[in-house]
Amino acid sequence: MSRIGKLPIEIPAGVTVTVSDDNVVTVKGPKGELSQDVDKDMKVNIEGNIITIERPSEQKNHKSLHGLYRSLINNMVIGVSEGYKIIQELVGVGYKASHNGQLLELSLGYSHSIVFEIPDEVKLETITERGKSPTIILESHDKQLIGQVAAKIRSMRKPEPYKGKGIRFKGEVIRRKAGKAAAAK
Repeated sequence: MSRIGKLPIEIPAGVTVTVSDDNVVTVKGPKGELSQDVDKDMKVNIEGNIITIERPSEQKNHKSLHGLYRSLINNMVIGVSEGYKIIQELVGVGYKASHNGQLLELSLGYSHSIVFEIPDEVKLETITERGKSPTIILESHDKQLIGQVAAKIRSMRKPEPYKGKGIRFKGEVIRRKAGKAAAAK
């Protein structure tokens, strides 16, 4: 992780980064505002439009924290400037997705439909086209939150290996199994 930790983070135009006395990094940009507590041992330096993180020693713990906090701050900078987008597909006969405000309603082959409330920080969109799998599009400036919401949605019907039915991320490849072999030939 120390190789990642040594990389500088470039601050794009329109983004402001501040570090408080108690080592809280706050990033503001056109998409929103995020803050992150940084371990008191790590030192965050801002020079012009470059952020660098320094560690106090070569201990294993400090090396791992170095890379961790560099990645978290980089994700915040990218999030408030560009944002993150996750696309999920519902593969299966009769699987449906619709939304009403921040409520996502899923029909996944169970005897009941599932209603899932999406946090206000995440923008939700559902697309249903004839001949294509229903699609859920999530957009947010917070990478941790959008990943957690997408994982929770996926957990409602994980893709199974025999027919490939379930909720999957766009472009995800599911390893398929052959299934039961014929009894007699």
